[in-house]
Amino acid sequence: MSIKRIIPCMDVDKGRVVKGHQFQNIRDVANPIELAKRYNEAGADELVFYDITASNEERPIFLDIVEQVAAEMAIPFTVGGGIRSVGDIHQTLKAGSDKVSINSAAVKNPELIKETALKFGSRSIVLSIDAKQTGPKKWTVFTKGGRENTGLDAVEWAKRGEQLGAGEIVVNAIDTDGEKNGYNLDMTKAVADNVNIPVVASGGAGSEKHIADALTEANADAALAASVFHYNDIQIPELKSYLKQNGITVRR
Repeated sequence: MSIKRIIPCMDVDKGRVVKGHQFQNIRDVANPIELAKRYNEAGADELVFYDITASNEERPIFLDIVEQVAAEMAIPFTVGGGIRSVGDIHQTLKAGSDKVSINSAAVKNPELIKETALKFGSRSIVLSIDAKQTGPKKWTVFTKGGRENTGLDAVEWAKRGEQLGAGEIVVNAIDTDGEKNGYNLDMTKAVADNVNIPVVASGGAGSEKHIADALTEANADAALAASVFHYNDIQIPELKSYLKQNGITVRR
């Protein structure tokens, strides 16, 4: 089994880490710089930073906060939200991110994936897919923070994203986001089984077993979670011990 990754996610709004349920009922959590320090020291494998209102508000990402968080990082750091152009990606990487996550802009202009993968390398480009279940074994892509139905099939969009050059895919289940009842394993597995690049499960972690299930039953390469880490429901060192005891290979 390949080495699996544990990735805390910080949703940032107006300079603060926040968390909601199904992209709604947003609550304040913490200062992003302080939280980033905590995750860096706790043994997280990577960290994700999403500016959750940049796309909907049609504004640039807050690069000053990205720079401050990046200064605390000794682990790979992914940034997303409000990324609309090659220039945006260049500025975000320059501010200290290792990878840039694109979602709404990629749906609007799929060639952005190809252009930026060629310019910065596929490993720097993450395709983030927010999806809702819209039928039996059918998941549809939504953009602008879950507000806009694109009509795109999530699995087909993931396959196209890989073909265009994305180096990784984050599959975020809007229906289970913040619910702590487990990831959408069927959707995650459907994507993972149809692409050859790493897939990150997102949306719904509530226990160590949920994370283990995503990494085994759903074939995810990594598990992303927010509130269970923010509120110390799950401690990363203990989680890694649990995963190791269950035969899942993780970094120490």
